[in-house]
Amino acid sequence: MYRMLSLRQFQQFLAVAETMSFRRAAERLNMAQPPLTAAIRQMEETIGVRLFERTNRITGLTAAGEVLREEAQRTIAQAERAVTLARRAGTGEIGSLRIGFVASAVRRLLPILIAAFREQHPAVVLELEEVPTARQIAAILDDRMDVGIVALPLPSDVEHRITVQTMVKSRLVAAIPARHPLANAIDTPLALAALADQPWILFPAGEGPGLHSTILHACAEAGFTPRVAQRAVQMETIIGLVAAGLGVALVPRLFNETPREGVVFRELTGSGSPVPYETALAWRKDNHLPTLKAFIRTGIRA
Repeated sequence: MYRMLSLRQFQQFLAVAETMSFRRAAERLNMAQPPLTAAIRQMEETIGVRLFERTNRITGLTAAGEVLREEAQRTIAQAERAVTLARRAGTGEIGSLRIGFVASAVRRLLPILIAAFREQHPAVVLELEEVPTARQIAAILDDRMDVGIVALPLPSDVEHRITVQTMVKSRLVAAIPARHPLANAIDTPLALAALADQPWILFPAGEGPGLHSTILHACAEAGFTPRVAQRAVQMETIIGLVAAGLGVALVPRLFNETPREGVVFRELTGSGSPVPYETALAWRKDNHLPTLKAFIRTGIRA
């Protein structure tokens, strides 16, 4: 069984093959000539064939030497590529990243983050999925997702395992069917208590327990418990149901930036308001993936 040649031996062989001189090759390699001559002789003994045609000096490569020169060049190039890729992977320049996001992030935050990250790390493969906060947290803890853009607050029972970086601080506004009497005077803030007797459209507590609790707490401060008529997971669906006249809802203020047929958005005032809405990056504390670190740095700069 042949002993494997080292990269150093390949480099020594190529230096001799390219200069056709032990002396010049030794100078290129910054080593003495006798050890280089001995190294080439050892390579030939290891392989079992002559690599150079020579009399009192080198006159050319043998057929075996020609083949080894081509393969040695490929081997060294591949080794250099492996080192480069390993270095890039270690700094998060290549690899993959699994990202979850709530629907509200699509309006502004997600496009900014992704564009900035792709500009700096174009070789990283991104897997994006729109998922409610609770499912994102479960996927992050189960290592099915690397980072999420979630709605705060998070449940207290996961805080010790999750790190968050707040990205956007905003508030919720009332979404009201356009034909509803409360849709009038849209430039005037609406008391949250005015929604007490209305049918509500709300997402299930299990899909975003922190935000769900925030809404219920705000309503309690305003003196009522919302009467939930319909439940929907996605904010866009909730707004669509409001447009259909099935009830009112509280949604992130950024949805007010784009006119929506059949829906009027009103700012809130009075007891229970403002109702905060914050989105944040969330990741598992023990996840040290280089691409994740790079994404977080992008998020901090955004």
